Amino acid sequence: MPRIDIPRKSIYRLSIYQRCLQRLRENDVDTVSSAALARAAGVKSTQLRKDLGYFGPLGTRGLGYNVETLSKTIGEVLGRTKLQPVILVGVGNLGSALLRYSGFRKEGFEVVSAFDISAKSRVGAGGTPVRPMEQMSNFIKEHRVKMAILTVPASGAQSVVNEMVAAGIQAILNFSPTVLDVPEHVVVNSVDLAVELENLSYFIR
Repeated sequence: MPRIDIPRKSIYRLSIYQRCLQRLRENDVDTVSSAALARAAGVKSTQLRKDLGYFGPLGTRGLGYNVETLSKTIGEVLGRTKLQPVILVGVGNLGSALLRYSGFRKEGFEVVSAFDISAKSRVGAGGTPVRPMEQMSNFIKEHRVKMAILTVPASGAQSVVNEMVAAGIQAILNFSPTVLDVPEHVVVNSVDLAVELENLSYFIR
């Protein structure tokens, strides 16, 4: 499918819609109305129709959306028609825990290698090979990896990112508690666990 210019927030919601569609497929549901899908995704029906409208007419008035067809379309847009290779950089406690997570492959992502300041190669959690940082750039280029998970300390995050971007990384899931400076063509999604907990604490009474 040709690349469509879609707002970043809509892309995020597409992932949520896809999770809802997967649950419907698992329960052998063939069609779903926009109202039902929007309710499951926690958005308004108008927002869902606007997000899906970027791909042209997908539903049938009075019937809704074909679950299989819509899931396939969203999967193509999100680049999930084949396993997407990902590297992980920083094999500390958090990095090791992420390597043990089995859900990546189910969702279309394969952590093909991890990298750490360790001086020699080894097998990490979940059987993922862990290689020295010195091998990272060549690995990215040779295997044409475009995505990375970053779990290094904040003090070293920017220098690692500079090296990854120079080697060809275009998308980074950042767990380091720092703001990264990257070129315009590189997308960074940051997950600051302390900030998330701080936000949740507001609702505790």
